[in-house]
Amino acid sequence: MPDPVTLYVCTACRAEGDTAEPRAGARLLTALREAVTGSEHPHLRIEGVECLSVCKRPCTVAVASEGRWTYVYGDLDPAESARAILAGVGLYGQTPDGIVPWKARPQEFRKGVVARIPPLAAHPIPDAAE
Repeated sequence: MPDPVTLYVCTACRAEGDTAEPRAGARLLTALREAVTGSEHPHLRIEGVECLSVCKRPCTVAVASEGRWTYVYGDLDPAESARAILAGVGLYGQTPDGIVPWKARPQEFRKGVVARIPPLAAHPIPDAAE
């Protein structure tokens, strides 16, 4: 059974000039929850979080799983990005270490990567430079 993957969605994100409520991040969270079905993503948990501190790159999500690299992605459209995010998360979940080859990632993940954070490990991690 694959390890569970958590998709954190910043609900505090507000796109520049966007004064609508709920905020863009909360709208992205709703779009993701509506787009996902249990049968397609049985090991995915989607969680809203108050802030990912990437305010200059809204909307922002983080993809994490035990033993895998964590990725933070920004510049996501709250209305249009849900399917691409789920496709990228699906690819991530199929890897043993969380590293999806750059060319295989959805365009939103290629251009929107903010950070890559190594997994917590009891021993040194081999170099994973891209």
